[in-house]
Amino acid sequence: MRKRMRTTAVTAVAVALSAALAAPAVATGPGGDRTGDTGDHRATARAVRAAVGDGVPGVTLRAEDRRGVWTATAGVGNLRTERPRSPHDRYRVGSITKTFVATVLLQLEAEGRLSLDDTVDSWLPGLVSGNGHDGTRITLRQLLNHTSGIYNYTADEDFGRTYFLEEGFFEHRYDTLAPEELVRVAMSHEPDFAPGAGWNYSNTNYVLAGLVIEKATGRPYGEEIRRRVIAPLHLTGTSVPGTRTGVPGPSSRAYGKLTEDGSGPVHDVTRLNPSMASSAGEMISDSKDLNRFYRALLTGRLLPGEQLEEMTDTVAVNDRNGYGLGLMSTELSCGVTVWGHGGGIHGSTSDAVTTRDGRHSVAFNFNGDWAGYPEAVIEAEYCGD
Repeated sequence: MRKRMRTTAVTAVAVALSAALAAPAVATGPGGDRTGDTGDHRATARAVRAAVGDGVPGVTLRAEDRRGVWTATAGVGNLRTERPRSPHDRYRVGSITKTFVATVLLQLEAEGRLSLDDTVDSWLPGLVSGNGHDGTRITLRQLLNHTSGIYNYTADEDFGRTYFLEEGFFEHRYDTLAPEELVRVAMSHEPDFAPGAGWNYSNTNYVLAGLVIEKATGRPYGEEIRRRVIAPLHLTGTSVPGTRTGVPGPSSRAYGKLTEDGSGPVHDVTRLNPSMASSAGEMISDSKDLNRFYRALLTGRLLPGEQLEEMTDTVAVNDRNGYGLGLMSTELSCGVTVWGHGGGIHGSTSDAVTTRDGRHSVAFNFNGDWAGYPEAVIEAEYCGD
């Protein structure tokens, strides 16, 4: 649901964690042949091992470029049994969900069923109001590029204690939350700024975007993603779980500390009701599907040229990052620019990026949320040593 969430969760034994930290990386090349640290991905293999050395229980990664497919795993997928991670693992992708949501809204615009210049209130009358929020002044475009100023509901302290910290999580992990409830949490705060006057990442924006899709189509946003993206691209590892609490196999366990500072014991947080993330971050996928999705998106298979141009029109976040419509651009240290999104949710940290031409993609997952540097893995894959 990120930016990046480092708070998240039955307790794993310290000795098992130590074993995970010591586990060697395994890399596989095209055709599944074990290749170790050879070829263009040697720096990536080292970065994957380094993540496990930093404390991540396990990593799974898949890269695709002109030479073919390369996969790598490190650490373990289960701290109790020490079963290794698999290249085929499915995992919660958190805010990578946002790119799927934005894609569907842009498809609806291309079909003439809505305009990104429509106000939020024209689709969801009265929902965005109170404490200075005014949905009559906020456009759908401002939801998608995070310039709406709407408060981020996951930043609410009570919400954080209830769903992200240990005591609350174990009591409330199976709660079902309606998207309107999440919006009401945000409306209890003042906006971050006037619409269009700044940039701030807000999960509330994408909860609202999911509700707009439902209003425009008469179907839940997840059904539209399945009809418009998952089925046409044959994304067999990708799902919108709704209130289902498990992760379909093949998959690993997910681990979190459930503390604000990442200290304390490790908890198994695999099972939870993802309605707390809704259309801001509830989806499940695997690395193969994520690479296929972003490659298809950036090469025009999902959107007409006009809508793809809108999606890649970015607002500057900092010197190296821009945010478009559910899509982030990052200029790496070697001058390469990649496009994609990251996602964090309890026990799961994921990233998926590709070059603008779709020819070089990488997607990976850490099954822990308190350690490791995904940015280092991306740098290694595209910039090497």
